[in-house]
Amino acid sequence: MRQTQLRASRLLAATLALPLLSGCAGDDLSRAFGLQRDAPDEFQVTTRAPLSMPPDFALRPPRPGTPRPQEQTARGAAEAVLAPQAVLSGQTAPTTPGTSALLQAAGPPAPADIRAKVDEESSLDRPSRGLADRLMFWRKPATQGAGLGIDPAREAQRLRENAALGQNVTEGDSRIIQPRSRSLLDRLF
Repeated sequence: MRQTQLRASRLLAATLALPLLSGCAGDDLSRAFGLQRDAPDEFQVTTRAPLSMPPDFALRPPRPGTPRPQEQTARGAAEAVLAPQAVLSGQTAPTTPGTSALLQAAGPPAPADIRAKVDEESSLDRPSRGLADRLMFWRKPATQGAGLGIDPAREAQRLRENAALGQNVTEGDSRIIQPRSRSLLDRLF
């Protein structure tokens, strides 16, 4: 009796599974599982010519080692910041006696690789960190006063009140935004 019930339940399960399996007989399932590959139709594939600029015969090919015309020197960039009108007009401004006195007082110009030299010399002052230090102190230490800032709305209100009362702008305390307290996960990561 027990075996007949087992056979009957298996037969019933197989009968119920047949309609479900017949839905899986299409091409979509075999294509989804990667059993059937779709090759592109070679008659519908079009090739496009690569984009190219027409030749400009007025341009000369660049010579190796020459500076690029679009890059500015450090002096040119400084002039563009200090005197943008002179750079835009393309004319050099006449040197006044005050400007030449200032340039003479400044001394000789800095060498081109001054940043590299300063970085190299400052790395000599710092001792190298060992593996244990890098593992234990992997986060950079917070700088003094990091995260503190002046609340702009309260500061503006304080300045308006000082102006209305005829007081100096330095009177009163500036409103400082307090940093939020860090959770355990923030402190770990």
